Amino acid sequence: MTSPRFLVGIDLGTTNTVVAYCELTTDLLHSPVALFEIDQLIGPGEVVRRPLLPSFRYHPAAAQVNAADLTLPWEHQPVSGDLPQVIIGEWARALGAKVEGRQVVSAKSWLSHPSVDRHSAILPWAGASDVDKVSPVIASASYLNHIRQAWNHRHPGDRLENQEVVVTVPASFDETARQLTLDAAQLAGLSTIILLEEPQAVCYDWYARHSATASEQLSEVPLILVCDVGGGTTDLSLIEAKHQQSLILNRVGVGEHLMLGGDNVDLALAHLAEQHFNTNQKLSAASLSKLIQQTRQAKEQLLSTNPPDNVKITLLGSGSKLLGGSKSVSLTRQEVHQIALEGFFPRSEFSQLPDKRRRAVVEFGLPYVADPAVSKHVAEFLHQHQSVALSALNQLDTTQPAIPVGLLLNGGVFNSPLITERLTQLLTDWRGAPITVLDNPHPDLAVALGAVAFAKARRGAQLKIGGGSARSYFLHLPEKNHLGKALCLLAKGSEEGQEIRLTGRRFSLTLGEPVRFNLLTSSYDTIDEKAPIQNGMLINIEPERFTPLPPYITSLEGEGAVLHANQKERIEVQLACQLTEVGTLKIECVHVDDESKRWALEFEVRQQTEAMQQPASLHPRLSECKALIARLYSGNTKSAPNDEIKTLTKTLEKQLGKRDEWDFTTLRHLFDVLAQGRKRRRRSEAHEKHWLRLAGFTLRPGFGDSTDPWRIDQVWGLYQQGIQFQNQQGWSDWWVFWRRIAGGLNQSQQEQILADIAKYLHPGAMKNPQTAKAAQEMGYEAMVRLAASLEHLDVEDKVLLASWFLNKALNQTNFAQAHWWAFGRLTSRSLFYGSQHTVIAREQAEQWLPTLLEQNWQQEPMIAFATVMMCRKTGDRLFDISDSMRRDVLSKLKHSKIPDAWVALVDSVSELSASESKRVFGDALPYGLQLIEH
Repeated sequence: MTSPRFLVGIDLGTTNTVVAYCELTTDLLHSPVALFEIDQLIGPGEVVRRPLLPSFRYHPAAAQVNAADLTLPWEHQPVSGDLPQVIIGEWARALGAKVEGRQVVSAKSWLSHPSVDRHSAILPWAGASDVDKVSPVIASASYLNHIRQAWNHRHPGDRLENQEVVVTVPASFDETARQLTLDAAQLAGLSTIILLEEPQAVCYDWYARHSATASEQLSEVPLILVCDVGGGTTDLSLIEAKHQQSLILNRVGVGEHLMLGGDNVDLALAHLAEQHFNTNQKLSAASLSKLIQQTRQAKEQLLSTNPPDNVKITLLGSGSKLLGGSKSVSLTRQEVHQIALEGFFPRSEFSQLPDKRRRAVVEFGLPYVADPAVSKHVAEFLHQHQSVALSALNQLDTTQPAIPVGLLLNGGVFNSPLITERLTQLLTDWRGAPITVLDNPHPDLAVALGAVAFAKARRGAQLKIGGGSARSYFLHLPEKNHLGKALCLLAKGSEEGQEIRLTGRRFSLTLGEPVRFNLLTSSYDTIDEKAPIQNGMLINIEPERFTPLPPYITSLEGEGAVLHANQKERIEVQLACQLTEVGTLKIECVHVDDESKRWALEFEVRQQTEAMQQPASLHPRLSECKALIARLYSGNTKSAPNDEIKTLTKTLEKQLGKRDEWDFTTLRHLFDVLAQGRKRRRRSEAHEKHWLRLAGFTLRPGFGDSTDPWRIDQVWGLYQQGIQFQNQQGWSDWWVFWRRIAGGLNQSQQEQILADIAKYLHPGAMKNPQTAKAAQEMGYEAMVRLAASLEHLDVEDKVLLASWFLNKALNQTNFAQAHWWAFGRLTSRSLFYGSQHTVIAREQAEQWLPTLLEQNWQQEPMIAFATVMMCRKTGDRLFDISDSMRRDVLSKLKHSKIPDAWVALVDSVSELSASESKRVFGDALPYGLQLIEH
């Protein structure tokens, strides 16, 4: 690789992306840092250079712009998987305020959103069906790619990919979001980048500007709160300033991830403007998104130093009457101040903490925090870090809160003197004494400038902020009947590149099988407010102090020695952990006898709904039940008499209790024994029947354990084999098996199943006597329910299936309940495990709804239930039916003697009860497994 000539810092922001750089010189300390002005389109064919690249994309319609209008100074090369023609930057932001449904915003927020597949093409979220979409990873990569090409155009001899590049991320980004940021950079051609926490970058920028006087300025400021309120997140950190022979700065506290920022203020103002327009119905999600672009500009004007009295907001019409259908209202200075100051920065007591209730409105699918009061989140953060704050302030009186003496503010909202003054006064009130506000003349630029200062510090050219790992990492060691212990793998403060080996604990692992390590993380400093957390420490788990991470998994491959079929090679390993220079966690299994043998644990970025297992002890009779299954499905036919296989389920229930009460751990233990005997399920009709019923039941819903993908791989090979005993009951058991584990199948596997059964589901199938007979013999009803359970299918396939089942439900008496159930499952506003972007469009649902309202719900309650699923309230206007239709549905529900729980699902954002979950999904969730809803 070519030696770098420049140090480059990139602030990949939610609202704006900023680039700064300096040249690597012999006197690096005094090498000037400059902003890299980024070439971008501001209109058709009009390119300018500006210090901010708005983090917006616009996906033009085919005939909307000419190719010549998109010409940049370089030949554009999109990243792999991106669209050939998109607009990025200033023009993209402007177009989004005029044309709805074609603008990608807040890609960074989506990158940290755990409930969607961040590699799927889901943006723009409120895009129309004819708008091409991209994933959050590709959207983020496209901004980095634009910067790389702009840089390389101006520095052809010093390409960006050959420079030392630092990309900033929120300090609160979890391991998944950090890894996805690295993935985006890799896609953009930046294969070697370093990640830096944004609040640290702000502090680096302050120090770089005050290096000569920093020690003096901080002589009475031992603890600094960095509050960075960006477009999408509020990021909080504590920096301790010590004075020994020289000034030492250490980052001693990092806040939890808060999806709360300027975007939320813009959204609140858009809701206010929407009320002023006084339209008869709510704006569509796309129209509201277009409106937000204007309220963002209004906010900036009305919160400035000399604001106007009001700012006009115009709601443009759509289509050919674009201008004729426009309406205008005004947002006043008082209204904006009321929302921004009292809604987001209210005067609150230090004891007032955020409301953690489930949020009633989830706009655009993003899981914003329940309480928008930044003030309360700052209070909660300081409550969590009282121990280090007391220590840094050398405060002996623990009856009074330890409040930082210094305040360093960053982010676009602090361009407003009003908000700056409010937060400053708030901390002064909590402390009972004045605080020192450290200057930040450029809140929009400080992160990028600070990233370059950090790069200088890495080369020894200026002070480096210490602190190491922002949080502690623990291995979860469950115990019987309670949460168990947490073993500290890497203590908070561990420096980058420092390998921590847990020599006092060994793990015996089986080669060739997947192994999982469940990890927890905590940003707390001490245990029981006393003992500092240290590597190797074993502590009791207090759930409120720990956050579970997706697990690390691996399969340890051996030397290839040939073993007996029933033998398993086991080895002893220790865990070695370190915080990499890039800023991610690295864990390896190290052979205790040969340190050169190492197996890296891969961090699992899960693509489906996360689930959480409640700890459970093993049933005392589980071993004998497993032995029974192993014997009945063993290679020894004499050890498995037919009378035993016929009563297998009843025998297991006698030993373990009622089947519905088997906990998640028991289920997976039983499945693993059944999986070993899968080849011998064909021994008899009874063997096959019981295997399918038990294996499907014990592996449902196909996910929930990190090694379930490995289990699904084991059974997917059976699909091509089909069943041995081909009668109606056998086929029904076969399809029920796949329905039960459908949540673990990927999209291509689900599409293969649909391709095989579609010919029996098609409305025309029953017109052909031969096909109709085959459908009956192959378990038609089970196929219907299976098809409706394939949530990873494309929306177009779901619409087609729903149309078929609605047609049959209305015109056929056979299987009416199955058809209505399947219709409701397919049209549901809230999915069980699929990504929300595969929900059938609201507009399509509203076309079907009048037909459902005409039916007799008392005669067939399943029609009412299907209607409830189609009209279930999510709070996201992209999917929710119109208010007028909701009123009609609620009226009919109340007159049809429908359960109150069903009415509540339509009337408000609420969760399914256990019984309703079973009705919707066909099976209850395994006992001890709960979905984590965001």
